[in-house]
Formats: sequence, C-alpha cells, structure tokens
Amino acid sequence: DHMPGMNGATATISGAFTTTAYSISYAPTTGGEHVTGHKWVVHEELKNPGKAPLAHGTKVVADHMAGMWGATATIDHSTQETVYMIDAAINGKLMKNHKWVVESEIESVG
Repeated sequence: DHMPGMNGATATISGAFTTTAYSISYAPTTGGEHVTGHKWVVHEELKNPGKAPLAHGTKVVADHMAGMWGATATIDHSTQETVYMIDAAINGKLMKNHKWVVESEIESVG
C-alpha cells in the first residue's frame, strides 16, 4: 500500500537496502503542482546530505526521479528501516525496479 494502484498488488523484490528513507515535499523542476509527502527518497539520493537521519523541516536537494532532479525539497519525516526496490504490475503496467517501498508497507505472501 505504497501509492495509488498499489494497494494489494503482488510484487517481486529486486533489491533491499538498509538506510534512512525520507518523505519529502517539493516543487517539480518540470512544472506542475507542488508535491507533498512523496515517499520515499533515500539518504544516498540527497546531494551532500551529511549524517543521517536529517531533521524534519531540513531543506535538501534530491536526485530521485524526473522532476525532482535539482529541486529543493523539505523533509516531512524519516524512517530507518529496510527499503526495497520492487517489480510490480500496477494498473496494468509493469513497473520494474520501482524505488522505494519500506518494510512497513509490505507483507510476505509466500
């Protein structure tokens, strides 16, 4: 249950990492509406982040996905748990290597 269309979807884990993950808010560099509460950006995707975890309200630059590259973002909150890269069929489209889903958002089915 990570994003719209993903609730109850079956996914295959293609990678797992231990790090700090952040929910952030930012104005896309490609235009469009301000994004609030984007989950998740990992510490390693931040430019010159310093030591993890960063505090709520910290301004950062994240290089996570198109529209975010070079954008100044604000950290909404963080979590220190395993993050997963997944492959999943969402709304009829195969998403490969989707980054990131955190441990608390998934459950094993087998």
